[in-house]
Amino acid sequence: MVREIRKIGDPVLRRKAKKVEKVTRETQKLIDDMLQTMRESHGMGLAAPQVGVSQRVVVVEVEQKEESSSASSTITYALVNPEVVRQSDETWQDQEGCLSIPGWRGEVERPLHVSVKALDRSGNRVKLELDGWLARATLHEIDHLDGVLFIDKLVAPDRVWRVKEGEEEKEAA
Repeated sequence: MVREIRKIGDPVLRRKAKKVEKVTRETQKLIDDMLQTMRESHGMGLAAPQVGVSQRVVVVEVEQKEESSSASSTITYALVNPEVVRQSDETWQDQEGCLSIPGWRGEVERPLHVSVKALDRSGNRVKLELDGWLARATLHEIDHLDGVLFIDKLVAPDRVWRVKEGEEEKEAA
């Protein structure tokens, strides 16, 4: 089921989300709904607060080009109670957008590599080593769980720009 994406100004976006005590069928349904909502909205990630649910759940889907060829693959995952356990000192700046702030972009600096531990959709413990856009999108979504929006982390807050409808690329969410 596609859910309504909450927009900037909605108080749920600024609250710290609650820890999920146990992954249940309801949690799995939330994950399925979030994936469908993210895809329908052309996003690359979505956090539960963005659909009005104050729980520590995120989904991420990033297409990655393989270095040795022109082929690409799509990497999709859902994380419950994600925690960053390590991040690189090496950072990179790039533009970000958000499904909760549609049509706007700004430059954000984030670590190039991160290690994240969480539960997967089945409740199993996982640890992910993420680089590049996977790391960026995951950090963006984890920020949502703490009530932080990408506009809070802009490199130059006075330099945001509007993207015309139809010209938008996938948004981090």
